[in-house]
Amino acid sequence: MSDVDSAYSGTGGSVGASRNAGQDYELAQRLAHLPPYARSLLRIQVPVVVTLASTRQPTSRVLDLAPGTILHFAKPCDDPLVVSVGRCDVAVGETVKVGDKFGIRVTSMLMPEEKFERVKPRKDSAVSVQESVA
Repeated sequence: MSDVDSAYSGTGGSVGASRNAGQDYELAQRLAHLPPYARSLLRIQVPVVVTLASTRQPTSRVLDLAPGTILHFAKPCDDPLVVSVGRCDVAVGETVKVGDKFGIRVTSMLMPEEKFERVKPRKDSAVSVQESVA
């Protein structure tokens, strides 16, 4: 999981092959203006997980797993894969073959879930609004 493509340089590399040189230069300039502590945060390695499918099984079934056992999943094979960093889903993509290995082409980024809290009106403000309307 922690293996990173050796061609990846951190400012583009093989991932930036689709970028043009102007975008790479712009990214390098923005990174150069960051304070040193912020640049050091960019070197922290985090687990990146691509989930093919998941299922829940009783412990007895898990204990019975052996070579050759086939697990069935409800997810169709053409559904997109989910990329997670830590425990947060960050992107969705499709499987691609890179040489003799597999990879994922990111098709969209997932926005963090917005959390809304219900606003409860105060009793005194509701009265003053009704009085001003009348």
